[in-house]
Amino acid sequence: MKALVVGGSGLIGSKVCDILKKAGHDAIPASRRNGIDTVTGAGLAEGLKGVDVVVDVPNSPSFEERDVFEFFTKSSSNITREAKIAGVKSLVALSVVGIDRLPSNSYFRAKLAQEEIIKNSGLPFTIVRATQFLEFLDAIAYTSTHGDVVKASTAYLQPIAADDVAKFISEAALSEPRSQTIDVAGPEAFKTSDILRSYLQKKGDPRKVAEDPQATYFGSKLEANSLIPVGTQPKLGSITFEAWLGAALN
Repeated sequence: MKALVVGGSGLIGSKVCDILKKAGHDAIPASRRNGIDTVTGAGLAEGLKGVDVVVDVPNSPSFEERDVFEFFTKSSSNITREAKIAGVKSLVALSVVGIDRLPSNSYFRAKLAQEEIIKNSGLPFTIVRATQFLEFLDAIAYTSTHGDVVKASTAYLQPIAADDVAKFISEAALSEPRSQTIDVAGPEAFKTSDILRSYLQKKGDPRKVAEDPQATYFGSKLEANSLIPVGTQPKLGSITFEAWLGAALN
């Protein structure tokens, strides 16, 4: 199998490339660094020659509302159009659990628009919606910090390790596409305030965590279950918070 991994030099994409290559497949990382720009479409048609599956896992370089919307919609429009022309058999895309429950979040709106482009493209697809990555706990804490206090929501997170996300993405790439959306999550759920407090304490960060039910998540007010799988049977990763943290701190 030949796979073009868009965002193949990033956190998830590089892991997916490694998994596929170790399984004996041809995984080609696609990014501006190697001449493929999915936003403009430059180099995309050439890069898709002979490709069986596209794995679409990049992130927007800017999180400004207009920039992130343009990135995901233009990139996905170009990928789906050129993939159909090239006769690609399957598209696997990474998305986010809960994006249809937080319309106030501009990043989530952009990801939802991306999903619609994929679903309406006519390409066989699998959309893998993941919960927040454990690797993003620092960013969540940073955006919630006021002085030396982290004001954290009491809503739940069910964070998943990037290694587990890459495993599920790779499994989808190697499976027959069923034009479906699947949820993947970590094995444990925590209050946001609890996991941030534990994380910061164990890494020796002096910031204090204060529970605040009104605290926002990247600008959005959360309900208790806004960011965890609801009404679905998610695939669960095997890497616990403690195991991930132990490896991260060593």
